[in-house]
Amino acid sequence: MSAYGVRRRLGRDREPGVTFEQLRHFLSRVQRDPTLKRQVEEAMTADEVARLAQQLGFSVSGSEILRFSGQSASGVRVRRIDHPGEYPGRYY
Repeated sequence: MSAYGVRRRLGRDREPGVTFEQLRHFLSRVQRDPTLKRQVEEAMTADEVARLAQQLGFSVSGSEILRFSGQSASGVRVRRIDHPGEYPGRYY
């Protein structure tokens, strides 16, 4: 099994609360780090934001970020931005 397959399988086995806790920790870091905050603001997709989080060791996916949309943590509000051509409701 490839490393990707292992990560995918492990990702499905995670508890939702664990994922959102990881996201809250990442958002706390975004709030404290101006460079990271700029990178998140410049990201075009939730997957790009998730890659930034993963590079810092946080276990978060783009779809998990989208499911957190409308909520706040550590003074950072997650907001889904609909882009033309997307399928509404696809990720949540």
